[in-house]
Amino acid sequence: MISAARFHPGPLARLLIASIGVVLFASSWYGQSEACTLPPDHAGLTFPVERVDPAWACRLRSIIQNNSIESQVGPILTALSGALYRYLLDDPPFAAALIRRLKLGLYQSEGRGPRRFWGDDGEGSKGIVEVVYEDPTSRIYFLEGTHESRLLPHLKGKAVVFLRIGIMQDENSHETTVSTLVAYTKLDNPFLSGLASILHPLVSRIAASRLKKGVETVDRLGVVMRLNPQRVLAEAQNPPSLPEHHVAFLKQVLIRQHIPENGSSEGRSIP
Repeated sequence: MISAARFHPGPLARLLIASIGVVLFASSWYGQSEACTLPPDHAGLTFPVERVDPAWACRLRSIIQNNSIESQVGPILTALSGALYRYLLDDPPFAAALIRRLKLGLYQSEGRGPRRFWGDDGEGSKGIVEVVYEDPTSRIYFLEGTHESRLLPHLKGKAVVFLRIGIMQDENSHETTVSTLVAYTKLDNPFLSGLASILHPLVSRIAASRLKKGVETVDRLGVVMRLNPQRVLAEAQNPPSLPEHHVAFLKQVLIRQHIPENGSSEGRSIP
């Protein structure tokens, strides 16, 4: 047995110990360097990216830093209260069903797990949307999907969308929302990604139009709710009726916004 007092490492042992130390130091530094951080500022707006789940950070940063297309839409006014706007955002299948019944669009959506939805806008774009972060004024989404059009071939890619929701009063003292969206899209095909840089105005216009159309459709839904709440509720209750809790929420919101400031319904009622 060799005592600790008499042991003196030889040159080879010292080299091995030093190498282990370098490896441990490098591993520690590499691990810290790989901790992904997201830029908080987008189109002049600051988002609470520090609250994003670390499991998402690197995935989103890769798309933002290597995006093929950067798009901005808004600010756009929508004729919906903040509570109703957020309610529709929280349940895309319900929003899509209501839009279809009112013949405002061809949207379809299905839940595919917690905060994960499949969607189809009926005009060539379809894919999966996941809610990465949400609070009353900010949303961050991850999208993965495809787009088909006559102008461009089959496009497949991923996107990060930042949404800011503001609240204000319109000229009639109705509460409205103000939406601003910033999207970073990365095409999966390297050739098409390079082509996008050449055809950037066209590709960017297509991406922005998809975002803008969605917001404008929601605005049209809000206008119908204000002008013809009976029709909205009737469509929601037509067989097969939308889920009971959605109908109850609609009735509550439509009654509230249909009563004028003097508190009288003036003979108007919502069944």
